[in-house]
Amino acid sequence: MARRIKGILFDLGDTLIDFAHVSMTAMFRQGARLGHAYLQELGKSVPGFRKFHFRQLWAIRWNCIKARVTGREFNSLDVMRHFARKWGYELSEAESLELAWRFYKPLCQAATIVPGAAETLAVLAAKGLKLAVVSNTFLPGSILDRHIEIVSLGDLIGTRIYSSEVGYRKPKAKIFQLALEQSGLQACDALFVGDSPRADIFGAHRAGMLTVLRNLPRRRRKTHVAPDHHIEDMTELLQIVAQYEGPQGD
Repeated sequence: MARRIKGILFDLGDTLIDFAHVSMTAMFRQGARLGHAYLQELGKSVPGFRKFHFRQLWAIRWNCIKARVTGREFNSLDVMRHFARKWGYELSEAESLELAWRFYKPLCQAATIVPGAAETLAVLAAKGLKLAVVSNTFLPGSILDRHIEIVSLGDLIGTRIYSSEVGYRKPKAKIFQLALEQSGLQACDALFVGDSPRADIFGAHRAGMLTVLRNLPRRRRKTHVAPDHHIEDMTELLQIVAQYEGPQGD
């Protein structure tokens, strides 16, 4: 083939880390309890748990809707800072990040790494391929970095681009282009792997990359977005990469 794959970009949620079996509403409630307790430990004057939980839950939901419509991402730290001002307390940067982690911790503990993902990435990295993550998320990047380290993928993924940090979301081509630039890759030399036909496959195609769709049973529906390849199991990615010439050393 004329194209030679030098790097692979991955979506994170439900591509490398599986959240499919998790109730996000339940996880947010558990995280809110941890966050509420943390603020009380700091001696902050916070409202009762019910108000603390539901006000932030609906603020996150509203911002998620707005982000999907506009293509512009928000950062949950801004939501937390808004409520800190509203309820009359201040947080340092370190305290804000720890609060964000307390909210996310139950989800981190409930999620599982996709079977075969760690082994597949290790093989790809050993071949000299550059690996990156491009994720739509309202979480601070450092929170997901922490999760990536916990599941032992940190040493394998050199570039990590989060929509919360750059301000725009997939399928905008800009977020893919930024990941390519930071990875030192050209679009024609890269493959993108994701689970969303629109955000991942459509967006990566617009940026000029070859694409691989991870098929999920709950998403088996008709779509006009056609990936270049499909996989059911992450280890199948190795067979796809083998179809292209690997990097030969510059």
